[in-house]
Amino acid sequence: MDLIPGSDHQTRKKILGFLLQFITENKTRKFESIIDQRTRHLTIVLEDIYQPHNASAVLRSCDCFGIQDVHIIENMNKYEVNPDVALGSAKWLSLIKYNNKADNTSFCLSSLKNKGYKIVAASPHQDDYTPDTLPLDHKVALVFGTELAGLTDKAKELADIFVRIPMYGYTESLNISVSAALLLFTFSERLRKSAVDWHLSEEERIEVMLQWARNAVKRSDALEREYFRKIEKGDL
Repeated sequence: MDLIPGSDHQTRKKILGFLLQFITENKTRKFESIIDQRTRHLTIVLEDIYQPHNASAVLRSCDCFGIQDVHIIENMNKYEVNPDVALGSAKWLSLIKYNNKADNTSFCLSSLKNKGYKIVAASPHQDDYTPDTLPLDHKVALVFGTELAGLTDKAKELADIFVRIPMYGYTESLNISVSAALLLFTFSERLRKSAVDWHLSEEERIEVMLQWARNAVKRSDALEREYFRKIEKGDL
């Protein structure tokens, strides 16, 4: 979150440049390398996950495969990151929580639709698409439901299409974290081999790198306040 409400792209860019002074060159190069692989063309939605280790494993997969945003719907279950499973991945992701509406599922999925996302429900009981056939020319929001009950009826109603992972044994479904990892790997590989422009925009790159810099620099909030005080005084 910006310390200066309403700060624009140029302001964020200046704050980022200021904070990078407190970060090693190696870390800065790491930022620049990883930001080139980040995407918002594909995003993840977790609906009311009640086993935090599973959701935290999904966060880890998102970071590994370059997915920046994770949308977390909290209708009944509040999610807290399990640090032993997430292994620090959460601080490099943008976590957006939905927990203050009467129907958080509808609000989240409708908001994503308004941003141009196709809502893709992961379900073993539907036969629309497989990981290899799902169209990726539009932005995709991949939605996962609870471990036992799966997606709610509302999530299925709002879904544009469904995707399933083909299985050939007696068990009809995978653990949610395993399903997410398989789908994210397949989709991210397909995107990178496609002609789709899946990269972050310049403004998004600055926004995300600023988030990373704030997480990497100790007491970054105090440093930013001092930075703006100096600007107001004309010292910068």
